[in-house]
Amino acid sequence: MTNRTKFALAATVLAGACAAPALAQSSNDVHVLAVQGNVTMLIGPGGNMAVQTGRQGVLIVDTQTAGASDQVLAAIRKLSEAPLRYIVNTSADPDHTGGNENLRKAGVTITGANVAGNLTDATIGAAIIAHEAVMDRMSAPTGKQAPTPAGAWPTDTYSSEDKELFFNDDSVRIINVPAAHSDGDSIVYFRRADVIATGDIFLTTTYPMIDLQKGGSVQGVINGLNLVLSLAIPGHEEEDGTLIIPGHGRLCDEFDVVEYRDMVVIIRDRVRAMLKKGMTLDQVKAAKPTFDYDGRYGKTSGPWTTDMFVEAVYKSLSQSK
Repeated sequence: MTNRTKFALAATVLAGACAAPALAQSSNDVHVLAVQGNVTMLIGPGGNMAVQTGRQGVLIVDTQTAGASDQVLAAIRKLSEAPLRYIVNTSADPDHTGGNENLRKAGVTITGANVAGNLTDATIGAAIIAHEAVMDRMSAPTGKQAPTPAGAWPTDTYSSEDKELFFNDDSVRIINVPAAHSDGDSIVYFRRADVIATGDIFLTTTYPMIDLQKGGSVQGVINGLNLVLSLAIPGHEEEDGTLIIPGHGRLCDEFDVVEYRDMVVIIRDRVRAMLKKGMTLDQVKAAKPTFDYDGRYGKTSGPWTTDMFVEAVYKSLSQSK
């Protein structure tokens, strides 16, 4: 199966499973799409997942929703009977972390070859890796009620530029994208397989979801997309090469990210020019800076509308003045 065929198949699956959020939320079906190398894409009611399989076990990126956990596990078991070792969260969003607790319990923590003392931690489940800001969002200060159960929290956080693993004979880089969709975004780069899982900094279903309350910004999204492009290498005639799993939507390659990045930059520049003219938010919305892209990415209802995107861009640029 060529990658072009995979893209078409993914688009067909998404039309029935993920393209419309209201429809996706009514079903916990999980669809499996081989990407390349030892990486597979799982498409379901939450954010897209990447699954890496090999002799050392299974690594997954994101966990869908809690209600889809049984279907996710069944899909993983069709790919590999090896233990689930690692879970990587690209953000703290519930549609990317909802299955953390259930899937963690189904996994096994890796221990070193020369281990002494208490080994009870080897039975507590798979390790959950995320940026420390994700832990901050999912937990709470002492005496406060956390928004998620402790069993869903990351067990291994990082605060540097990236975290590296060598797993299943591949180099895996977990790279922080500061202040993009949120303040704790990561992308995951499988170097040998040549696959990147982007989380919600890149979508094919809507305009970028910029969560200002959680530290997001339009410039951070653009920086994140540029980071993906710095890692991705296109194949023949700009097709295939590095394959990219978006947070929501169909399987992509570098050119898809280029088009999306250019769209975000153009809209940012239009809104910035309007800000310099002293236009208010209502005036900017009325001017429709997204008009020529609305047929592709625009929404007038649902969890993320065009107006919400324009407002996020406007406020993001206003705060950075």
